[in-house]
Parts: sequence; structure tokens; C-alpha cells
Amino acid sequence: MAELSQTTGIPVPTIKYYMREGLLAPGRPTGRNQADYGEEHVRRLRLVRALVEYGDLSIAVIRDLTARIDNPDLEEFDLLGAAQKTVTQRKEARPGPYKDEAEQRLYDLLSARGWRIRTGDPAYRTAVGVLATLDEVGRHDMLEALDAYADGAERIAEADVRLLGGDVSDRERAVEIVVIGTSVGDTLIACLRRLAQSTVAERIYARGPSAGEREPGLPGARRP
Repeated sequence: MAELSQTTGIPVPTIKYYMREGLLAPGRPTGRNQADYGEEHVRRLRLVRALVEYGDLSIAVIRDLTARIDNPDLEEFDLLGAAQKTVTQRKEARPGPYKDEAEQRLYDLLSARGWRIRTGDPAYRTAVGVLATLDEVGRHDMLEALDAYADGAERIAEADVRLLGGDVSDRERAVEIVVIGTSVGDTLIACLRRLAQSTVAERIYARGPSAGEREPGLPGARRP
């Protein structure tokens, strides 16, 4: 276990804790207080650490997810769906006319685009809440831009799925891409969106800088 700790950078007490919680299988006993640990233990530990640090998931959620990974009867598609739901918030809209209109608006959007409709999905429920809130506060301009937002989301989703490749038989890799990629990817997309907003706003509302205002060494880059 000391070697396993050195290889992964995870302290021995933490490894023992993960083992007690059922996140890591025991090693192969070789003596009274000795056991062998293989590459599968290294991979699982790295996955668990990534889920804790980047996915910000609880031990209970990770236990459920690793149990699904280890279940050979669970199809890869269902495994990926379960992984995706672990990093998706669910926030229900308040009952009322705004919620009803939001439900219909989202259903119509997904139907028109040919997207899968799962009304119980956490992302679906949260989207209904967001649309209802926009309607309630009078941001109808954002609702009118919904199709444009969906265009961008679909292009991002296509890039996400391409990362998986055609083979999802490596279940731990697939789960890591979905959970870590979605969690960290959401932050990355948010940052890129803000950078793009700044650039587009300057392009539309401000006069472009002169050549002397550009960052040295960065062709075409502008000073903030």
C-alpha cells in the first residue's frame, strides 16, 4: 500500500478510507499484513480522486457510480447517462403559469430540434426553472434567443461526444471524460463565453484599438 500511495500521491489513510467505503477493491493478500495492488487499483484511485477534486461529488455518489462501473450487466449508454446526471443540478420551478409556459416552451424547442425528451431528467427540470424565471422577470429577449443558445449547446455537445471516440468499452475512462469533462468543461465554457462577450461587445459598441494598443508579441491580440 505504501507503493500504491507513492505511485498515486494519495496518502495511505485516504486509500484505507476509500477501501472501507467500497470505492476501491482490496489487494491480493500475500501475507499477514501484505497485499499486492495492480494497475487497476492505480486507475481507480486516480478516478476517485478526480471525482472528488474536480467533480465535487460526495463519497456516497462516487460509491454508487463506481458500483455501476463494476456492474458488467449495465450497458455503456446507461452508465454514461448515470455519470452525466451526477454532475447535473436539479432545481424545480415554482408551480404556476410561468412554469407551465416554460414546460411547453422547452418541450417545443427539443421536439423541433429532434433532441431526446426526458422530462424527469435533472437538466430538463432545471431548464424549465430557468425559462420560467426569465419569463417571470421579463427577460423575453433572452427567451427569443433560446434557439441560438441551443445551436451553441449542440455544437459543444458534439465536441464532447467526439472526445469519447467510438469505443466506450473502457468504462473508467468514459466515466472520467463525462464527469470531469462536463464539470471542468462547464467552467471552461463559461470563461470562454465571457471572453467572447468582451470581444463582441467591443466590436459592436467601441472603436477598435490602434496598432500601438495591441499586446506585444501577440499578433491581433488586444489589450484588456
